[in-house]
Amino acid sequence: MSQTRRVIPEITVDELADLLQSGGASLIDVREEWEFHRGRVPGAVSIPLRQLPARIADLPRDGRCLVICEHGNRSLAATEFLLGNGFESAASVAGGTTAWARSARPLERGRV
Repeated sequence: MSQTRRVIPEITVDELADLLQSGGASLIDVREEWEFHRGRVPGAVSIPLRQLPARIADLPRDGRCLVICEHGNRSLAATEFLLGNGFESAASVAGGTTAWARSARPLERGRV
């Protein structure tokens, strides 16, 4: 008996930049707080992965819900969780914050 795995949608940092510029997406950073304060994509909201189930009601259901972490692993898990909970336009950012920084885009630092 084979089980079908859901393909988790991913976007590139270039696509992320375009979506954030157009205002058509919310960006959830699922890294730990200390990682988030060390450097984040401007406009990202911190919801550590372990807190996501308890804070799902805080997430906007209109527009795209994009998820980012350090490299893309935690954001894939978070995106799979969101898809399973009705966030049909959720997507993970491939390469995470590391890819964003390597693309020479700005990072915000410090506490919000």
